[in-house]
Amino acid sequence: MEITAGLVRDLREKSGAGMMDCKKALSECNGDIDAAMDYLREKGIAKAEKKGSRIAAEGLANIYVDGDKAVILEVNSETDFVSKNEEFTSMIDTIGHTILKSNANSLEEALEVSTDEDGTIGDLIIAKTAKIGEKLSLRRIEVVSKNSDEVFGSYLHMGGKIAVLTVLKGTSEEVAKDVSMQAAAMKPSYVFISDVPEDVISREREVLKEQSMNEGKPADIAEKMVEGRIKKFYKEICLAEQAFIKDGDISVNTYVTNNGGEILKMVRYEVGEGMEKRNDNFAEEVMNQVKGN
Repeated sequence: MEITAGLVRDLREKSGAGMMDCKKALSECNGDIDAAMDYLREKGIAKAEKKGSRIAAEGLANIYVDGDKAVILEVNSETDFVSKNEEFTSMIDTIGHTILKSNANSLEEALEVSTDEDGTIGDLIIAKTAKIGEKLSLRRIEVVSKNSDEVFGSYLHMGGKIAVLTVLKGTSEEVAKDVSMQAAAMKPSYVFISDVPEDVISREREVLKEQSMNEGKPADIAEKMVEGRIKKFYKEICLAEQAFIKDGDISVNTYVTNNGGEILKMVRYEVGEGMEKRNDNFAEEVMNQVKGN
């Protein structure tokens, strides 16, 4: 019986297994989709689907660079234990290099890009989910390009728990890396004051004004205090305004300009930020693995 693309797609949707595994199962079972489903279950491949609702907030971030193009990405797992697995780290490398060679510019496009051996990136993740036994997901990517007079600065902290990619103009990669290290350590939300949304500033002003009034200050004094504290706020959340960690007497922007440069872009990924975390303990996790849950 001919194994059509539609049959493969139907089995993939039903089983959660990878495209190549589904095609092989259908070939082995003469196109019988129910028999192929049993085949996948017997081989332990049809596991990925039931893991879809589980929490995956651990994992790794990484950066891949080729010439004037770079990709920063975050891939999640359920446990930190799996994020140290060679199978997992190898998968991330495959994803990163595949995206780098493609024309994908969004997460949705990236998942549809074909790898050399494992179907699409989406197929690869499903297959590795089944093999590793945890929910895995490509959470986010950003593709960044630069001009010939610009440099990338990349830095990974804690083995990939934090990844920062910067683009600077008119200076060296060493300076750009220093800026990336700064962003990793000091967690800025924006590069410049001009990047801070007006609603964020307004909300902060209201909070600071209320604080000043609660301290018993007259309204005019409270307003002046707010302005001073807003400047401090900018120095906390804006990369360019932060005190440079290698020389606290100057700002990051001053450090860069002193070296003939200009900050153009920063992308900072911290694994699991903003996500719900698992709360089961290691012993429970091991027992779940033993029981095959």
